Amino acid sequence: MGYIIVTGGAGFIGANLVEALNKRGAKNIIIVDHLAEGIKWKNLLGLKFVDYVEKDEFLEILNSGALGKVDVIFHLGACSDTTVKDFRYLYENNYKYSKELAKYCIKNNVRFIYASSAATYGDGRLGFSDAHELIPQLKPLNPYGFSKQLFDLWLYYNGLLDKVVGLKYFNVFGEKEFHKGEMRSVVLKAYEQIKKTGKVKLFKSYHPDYPDGGQKRDFIYVKDAVEVTLFFWENPDVNGIFNVGTGKARTFKDLVLAVFSALRLEPNIEYIDMPENLKKQYQYFTQADITKLKKAGYNKPITSLEEAVKSYVNWLETQDIYGTIP
Repeated sequence: MGYIIVTGGAGFIGANLVEALNKRGAKNIIIVDHLAEGIKWKNLLGLKFVDYVEKDEFLEILNSGALGKVDVIFHLGACSDTTVKDFRYLYENNYKYSKELAKYCIKNNVRFIYASSAATYGDGRLGFSDAHELIPQLKPLNPYGFSKQLFDLWLYYNGLLDKVVGLKYFNVFGEKEFHKGEMRSVVLKAYEQIKKTGKVKLFKSYHPDYPDGGQKRDFIYVKDAVEVTLFFWENPDVNGIFNVGTGKARTFKDLVLAVFSALRLEPNIEYIDMPENLKKQYQYFTQADITKLKKAGYNKPITSLEEAVKSYVNWLETQDIYGTIP
């Protein structure tokens, strides 16, 4: 039996993936990440894996053959901060690194499952179809989305999408996201605001079709995102790019009301002005088209927003989020 490698394995989706793999009996796991400072290392507590490797050392170790047999690489490691403007860094970290891993996997017949992003869809005016022929038409709104788009394009133009799996995660929320700073989910931000002030602040709408709090996203629970990811590990004949979402957009107000409900509190929402720099690149609607995912054979039920938020909030209530518990 070869190794299961999870890049970004100490990150949000990555750590949840490792936990799910452990529950399936998999322990021959190598985690690749960049921990540096911060609390991300706490996501590894309690997980079963045989080794940890820093991402800057991993490519050399992998290409040397020192690891021996590798069965699959889940490539979830990337800079996912949509506010990063240093494209040279994103090029090296998100695009070039991904290319090297993909080339290794294709050459050595290793399963390669990587994280693309719904950020590649830009403002959504072309819709949210994961059809391969639409990839060249997409126009991301930020450097992060463009770095993900570049890798999708490289695979597309080189005819490699039938050899790998790319997953376009939509708005994922859930356990093990404390370390993400401003990129943590609205569920966690709302929970923290309620605990501190008793109310939640949401952006006002500047679009006539959407009321304040009526902006919509496809919010998906991390446990469901992980189940979709593992579906492609368990079905090695299925390849291509796939959306990972619920297929049902919900409003930010719905999301926040679910948090108040889970805490058994009366809603208290304040609508605030949106920063000028966000107004130009703000998405008012995202909704994953999951037709292709279902046709590929994924048929597990997807957790409802209210049920997922309740489960997550119940978990948060057991954590000391400002102390030592991850």
